Amino acid sequence: MTCLERIEQYLKQQGVRYEVLHHACAFTAQRVAQAEHIPGKMQVKVVVLRSGNQFLMAMLSAMAHVDVAAFGKAAGKPCKLATEAEFKDLFPDCEVGAMPPLGSFYSLPVYADDLLEEDDEIVMQAGTHTESVKIGWDDYLRLERPTLAQISHRAYA
Repeated sequence: MTCLERIEQYLKQQGVRYEVLHHACAFTAQRVAQAEHIPGKMQVKVVVLRSGNQFLMAMLSAMAHVDVAAFGKAAGKPCKLATEAEFKDLFPDCEVGAMPPLGSFYSLPVYADDLLEEDDEIVMQAGTHTESVKIGWDDYLRLERPTLAQISHRAYA
């Protein structure tokens, strides 16, 4: 089962309305937003951090950069950015760098940047560099229950 199929099955089971978006191949969240013709702050990306042997997901808008110190404060422990080599095996159904912010799929805690609350919807990658899924922010919060915190540099606030 592909990542997109898992997402669709999960959202249908939970009664969540969603839209699958197909776009030209894009390797950064900003490029995905451009390909989908949506605002960069609505497109989310995942940054994987590490504290010792534990991996954690940071969910930010495409326009934001993770503030590692602020993230560590939110997580309650020192963290550092994980390398692709360190985390790629955690997401076996995803192309590297195209994982959705669904920590429940991968047994990872999710920390969402509080600036994401400014929009009613988010668009997340669905395991490939050509597919994304749009869902309501409130639905995402209900399903994933991320820790909300200020974890980004406030470049666009």
